[in-house]
Amino acid sequence: MLIRSLAALAFVIAGSASAQTALTDVGVRAFVARQERAWNAADLKAYFATFAPDAVFVDQALSSENKVVPFGRSTPAQARAQTGRVLAKSKIHEQAAIDRVELSPDGRSARVLSHVTSRIERGGAVRLSCAQRVQAVALAGGRIVSRGQTDTAVRCRR
Repeated sequence: MLIRSLAALAFVIAGSASAQTALTDVGVRAFVARQERAWNAADLKAYFATFAPDAVFVDQALSSENKVVPFGRSTPAQARAQTGRVLAKSKIHEQAAIDRVELSPDGRSARVLSHVTSRIERGGAVRLSCAQRVQAVALAGGRIVSRGQTDTAVRCRR
């Protein structure tokens, strides 16, 4: 009985270490949760390790006239440097609520649509910032990576 249990455990461990061959809704949601945990722990190394080297970060806002106003684009290296500067002065806690995960037919990529609320604390003052996020994720080398994300600043929901 003990040998069978150990063999089953070894099979489970080997299976979890193997390369992923298709994305699932559960797997993508777990990936986004890992990103959020790393971000909220201010673990920039872990957070930016979830992005492909050629990922693109886009920041924009939705105006009161419902027009998109671009703020800028950045590479992971640029985004990491900017984040480091911001975190040196502020504490940010982010909470994402995934609206939906859209898996590609071949299971190799997905779009994640979510609403993100950030609580930003700086110099004793606290403010909320809200955004609609669209993130592209894909399988690369058997693991999930983000190909980039677009954050559109919006009014916070009540």
